Amino acid sequence: MIANRSMPACTVIPELAYPDVDRAVDWLCDAFGFTVRLTIANHRAQLNVGDGAVVITELRRRDGRESDSAHAVMVRVDDVDAHHACAVSRGARILNPPATYPYGERQYSVQDTGGHVWTFSQSVADVAPDQWGGTPGELDRGGPA
Repeated sequence: MIANRSMPACTVIPELAYPDVDRAVDWLCDAFGFTVRLTIANHRAQLNVGDGAVVITELRRRDGRESDSAHAVMVRVDDVDAHHACAVSRGARILNPPATYPYGERQYSVQDTGGHVWTFSQSVADVAPDQWGGTPGELDRGGPA
């Protein structure tokens, strides 16, 4: 798996939705000692949690409607297309087929039998966050929160 400055290095990354991303980030960093890894406008942020990470997302979609799922899980894989093919062959409900994004990730999203959303991601390029509109914070951090 290649490294990508726009993606946390850990394998499993929880995604938690809040109605106000900035407020949630401020509270989580203050109360739990997390640090901002990077922010994406005012609708998404990656936080350092020791040698792991958590992504904070906007509870409502930009069109104003309620999001389909408040929380999700992102998992980094070596080959997103092979992973997608396996999921499809087993009847998974694909929400978004594999696509490559400007931040250097190839991803697809699927809903499991419990209604949970999973995004599987493969780093395909090392892209600095400021090259696609992200605002870098503490990109490399390990140890306790």
